[in-house]
Amino acid sequence: MDRTLRGAAPALLALAVGGFTIGTTEFAAMGLLPQIGADLGVSDPVVGHTITAYALGVVVGAPLLTVSAARMSRKTLLTLLMTSYTLANVLSAAAPAVEWLVVGRFLAGLPHGAFFGVGAAVGAAVVGPGLRGRAVATMMTGLTIANVVGVPLSTYVGQELGWRVSYVVVGVLGALTVLGLWRLVPEGAGGGGTSVRSELATLRNPPLWIAFGAGAVGFGGLFAVYSYVAPTMMRVTGLTEGSVPWVLALFGVGMTVGTQVGGWLADRGVLRAVVIGFVATGVSLVLFGLTGHSVVPALASLFLLGVTSQVLGLAFQTRLMDLSPGAPSLGAALCHSALNAANGAGAFLGGAVIAAGWGYLAPTWAGVVVTFLGLAMVLVAGRQRVVHAVA
Repeated sequence: MDRTLRGAAPALLALAVGGFTIGTTEFAAMGLLPQIGADLGVSDPVVGHTITAYALGVVVGAPLLTVSAARMSRKTLLTLLMTSYTLANVLSAAAPAVEWLVVGRFLAGLPHGAFFGVGAAVGAAVVGPGLRGRAVATMMTGLTIANVVGVPLSTYVGQELGWRVSYVVVGVLGALTVLGLWRLVPEGAGGGGTSVRSELATLRNPPLWIAFGAGAVGFGGLFAVYSYVAPTMMRVTGLTEGSVPWVLALFGVGMTVGTQVGGWLADRGVLRAVVIGFVATGVSLVLFGLTGHSVVPALASLFLLGVTSQVLGLAFQTRLMDLSPGAPSLGAALCHSALNAANGAGAFLGGAVIAAGWGYLAPTWAGVVVTFLGLAMVLVAGRQRVVHAVA
């Protein structure tokens, strides 16, 4: 087994670098809102539309690009997806107005989910079914490390040299990823693609859509809290503004740990790992809600939430691949559509309960409700027969 992983290491490294590139630019914008707004002459909420545009691009692009490019070789498709991602970030860096930036971020979001979906299928193929969970975890490690290293660094670069430079840096990372994919991913890895008909037939599988809905709902609990973690830590826990980046880095470390644990659990039973992930995430939210007023317990709870959320995310992506046996790339891509739908819905839910005057810990309890609602939907889907699509 270890020998298999070593043989697949170059391809997995290229995929992990791609995950790092995407993760760095996906979250860096949140730390550069003031700089972008000052440069373009708009308010922070208006700049926030660029984040919404990116998430919308992911939701739309993940299934659309995966299905439309079904016949293309997986290696070629990965290379083209990262090329388009790189160009969209360069376009963002050149934005003369916020409207241009919104378009650039939407275009950057389009290949996001498809890249991770196709990459997950390729990673699983190069190591074989017995190590599939750990292969997907290796690719996703790049995304989680981005939260620990890439996001703080790109934010610092943007603050010191201008926000446009941070997007240029991501463009350089994207170009390096394209080169790595072309040189390190074996020809024929993940197969030569499937037919559009086979991909679309997979969409007729009801358990797949129940699971998709479970992700879109259940992950909302995480994002209801994470979207407002900075003001919560400052106004409730009592930390300073300068401490917030370290808090986010701690959360990112937890995500990195959770990715590896999730891969290990998924290789020992995917549905069981999903259930464990949902339950553990719900418990982590409860702990944060109970300890948010105290620094050390609150930080420990946030670290644990980072771990459990990624255990759930890794296992959930593998579960969607199982529910789309005729099109595993599409199943994995739909995971990222679900996550970004949850991102928007969770942020809205958290904001709504705060606006209602219930306090900054209220999103935690709302998050517990939707997390266990997602668990219930997964259990319903787990009892249904998977429809094996036929092209």
